[in-house]
Amino acid sequence: MTTEQTATIDLHVHSSFSDGAFTPSHLVELAATAGLRAIAIADHDTVAGVAEGIAAGAKRGIEVIPAIELSVQFKAYKDVHLLGYGIDWGDQGLLDQLHRLREQREHRSHDILAAVNERLAGEGRAAIGFEEVGRHARDAIGRPHIARAMIGRGYVDSVEEAFRRYLVPCNVPKRYWPMDDAIATIRRLGGVAVLAHPTSVSTLRPELRTIIAELAGLGLDGVEVFNNLALAEEMAVLQRIAGDLGLVVTGGSDFHGIEEGLEMGRGRGGIRFDGALLAPLKTLIGQRKRGRS
Repeated sequence: MTTEQTATIDLHVHSSFSDGAFTPSHLVELAATAGLRAIAIADHDTVAGVAEGIAAGAKRGIEVIPAIELSVQFKAYKDVHLLGYGIDWGDQGLLDQLHRLREQREHRSHDILAAVNERLAGEGRAAIGFEEVGRHARDAIGRPHIARAMIGRGYVDSVEEAFRRYLVPCNVPKRYWPMDDAIATIRRLGGVAVLAHPTSVSTLRPELRTIIAELAGLGLDGVEVFNNLALAEEMAVLQRIAGDLGLVVTGGSDFHGIEEGLEMGRGRGGIRFDGALLAPLKTLIGQRKRGRS
């Protein structure tokens, strides 16, 4: 890692096409201002913002890596996040699958909003309409968009408060991709499959090593070692695990634009994500692309 202002990257940012606050074009502008050379727009279960991001990046001299973040299940571990880098984001099979996921997600959002409105009614507050929530989204509607609608109404002061008081108590379980299928899909699309913020799966180090080793057996390519959910000593452990298993190492802020004190391109303690992480990832992407041709 480095604290210099040059040759830095961020391989995990979200746009308004999922649950981020900013458009892909705005993310590119923020990246340019921060002195980043490359970013990966990795929206949740959608690639709808990739084209805009790549076009904006070409104009500003910022490399934009096409990516996606899938919510998957591995054994009893639910809502494990899997990043797919360098995927063929125009693949029709992928787009059809994501469309089905979006429909499922919107049904879930309707159910969550109904539960939130029931709680609001008990407090003597007016209900929030789904169209009102939709104004805060560019693509699939999720819980952060309900949170922003609640802020707009003055019902809460922050996204964090909305989740704590309403969205967590009113949650409806997600449907997840099976891990083996998600990894296989990313690789079929010429992409590289990377486990996002691994300590969100487990903070128990022997367990985490076992999980990552099993995922490597399924075709996992890399680990997001440098991330904002891991402490310095945890990142060191993750780096050792990745090295032992021959996995690529990535780093990203998981920037949404709504987290207090979190900046694009920066990790815990102000560290920056070294641009040297990009070359091994791009090498593997190139190998996958040649394997598909």
